[in-house]
Amino acid sequence: MIDWDRVSELYEQVGAEDFEEVVDLFLEEVAEVIDTLRLDPQASRLEADLHFLKGSALNLGFADFSDKCSTGERQAAQGQADQIDIGGIIGSYDASRNLFCNELTKRFAA
Repeated sequence: MIDWDRVSELYEQVGAEDFEEVVDLFLEEVAEVIDTLRLDPQASRLEADLHFLKGSALNLGFADFSDKCSTGERQAAQGQADQIDIGGIIGSYDASRNLFCNELTKRFAA
């Protein structure tokens, strides 16, 4: 679900202090789009929203979430927005976020 090698790579690239900022920014920006998907998904925005989420997820190692966003993005691009598993995407994000937050301090304790 989480690509911890990618997370470690990012941690080493930006350093401990900046890593915390990157994580906070990621969670904040992604939460805004996820809230939109939860409350009022717009078919006209799905492709762009899922593209954003996919890229953000890849950067922070949310592998399963990224895969689901990629599938949804392709469906939106093909005019199949009604077939996108928005619930599955949101569920993957929620599970990934919980796992990530619970494991992060264990893996990157100062």
